[in-house]
Amino acid sequence: MIQERTWRKSSYSGGTEDSNCVEIALAGAAHVRDSKHPEGAVLTFAPDAWRKFLESR
Repeated sequence: MIQERTWRKSSYSGGTEDSNCVEIALAGAAHVRDSKHPEGAVLTFAPDAWRKFLESR
């Protein structure tokens, strides 16, 4: 079964059309993509790896 992903933009986004921005979807794992190219590649992180990344900030 494929789980639908709900994408949201980073709170660090500049908010303009030409801003560098990423989007994340939390659907089992953490999925990250470039908001300018939503049809492009998606990086997927296991829950533990994503948690460690967030804790390292």
